[in-house]
Amino acid sequence: MRGLWLLIGLLGATGVTLGAHAAHGLEGQLAEMGLSSEEIAKRLNQSEVGVRYLMFHVLALLGVCANSARLSPRSLKLIASLFLLGMLMFSGGLFLMVYAGVIGHWAIVPGGGLFLILGWLALAASAFSRTSQQSVS
Repeated sequence: MRGLWLLIGLLGATGVTLGAHAAHGLEGQLAEMGLSSEEIAKRLNQSEVGVRYLMFHVLALLGVCANSARLSPRSLKLIASLFLLGMLMFSGGLFLMVYAGVIGHWAIVPGGGLFLILGWLALAASAFSRTSQQSVS
């Protein structure tokens, strides 16, 4: 569990750092690369979406961990794994597009979105586990 808290903290710090960079320096950095205004706007939007989804899911994972006593160890591991893999693929894929111009593996982003959705569904399904039902009553 300590490792999960560490990851949550590091991912949260990463989200804030990349969000601040997008707000205060990314546009100039992209312009210096000689990109068109359309490409700059596209990458700024991709960065904003990546940061937003990263931070939403960091907060979701924080909530899951804070309520881990209500979850079975298996449910906690499944939900955390799906969210972490989803954040890595979705937000990480967008950040690769923004900062490195990598678009060769574009399917990684929607694949990450699928893992995020599966994480939410696993969280919803955990409401029906014996551990969740016992802690609510």
